[in-house]
Amino acid sequence: MTGGLAVRGLVAGWEDEAVVDGADLDVAGGEIVALLGGNGSGKSTLLWAVAGLVRVRSGTVCVDGRRVDGSSADRLVRKGVVLLPQTRRVFPSMTVDENLQVAELGTGRPDVVAIRRRRDLWLDRFPGIAAKLAHPAGSLSGGEQQLVAIGRVVSAAPGVLLLDEPSAGLAAAAMAPCTAAFREMAAEGTAILLVEQNLAVADALADRRLYMGRGRVHDAPSGVDRP
Repeated sequence: MTGGLAVRGLVAGWEDEAVVDGADLDVAGGEIVALLGGNGSGKSTLLWAVAGLVRVRSGTVCVDGRRVDGSSADRLVRKGVVLLPQTRRVFPSMTVDENLQVAELGTGRPDVVAIRRRRDLWLDRFPGIAAKLAHPAGSLSGGEQQLVAIGRVVSAAPGVLLLDEPSAGLAAAAMAPCTAAFREMAAEGTAILLVEQNLAVADALADRRLYMGRGRVHDAPSGVDRP
């Protein structure tokens, strides 16, 4: 595979436990792949390992055909690998506007104009968030904080986007514009790997499904706990 994300024989985990134990998967540029499985199956740990936040013990991670395993998280962001974690990650004391501006700082890319254009388009989808740009992000509701976090990754337009439960805390009416935004990103060539407990959201987004169980990735759900 010459584009997108390719994982081979990935072993990763926390402390002495290998939560991901020999995982293989591919996500082509322009493709959205849903990774399903029960709690504790290793889905989130796999995303964190690809993003450089959990140490890769063995195996390889390639982005656009180049190995990136062993790279630091900040370096991977500059290479276009961005994670939306399951827990909302906003800077609570910073304003909503300042939180969204982080995309300009983290990508290491010169096209700030394009980032700001994408941010403005995101805010057009959510006028309620646009009206609170001067508010501390920590003063927003949980769902609003999730929209700020999603807006930040959408603005960055990464080459590989790792989504961990993007629907968490969001009403269906708010998730629909997010789905449209993710679809637009894929149409522009982003490879998206989605971990999602909400099967309706996964079905609405994904081009295909993979299933994780016992630390490995499978094409079919046989022997794998469903979410």
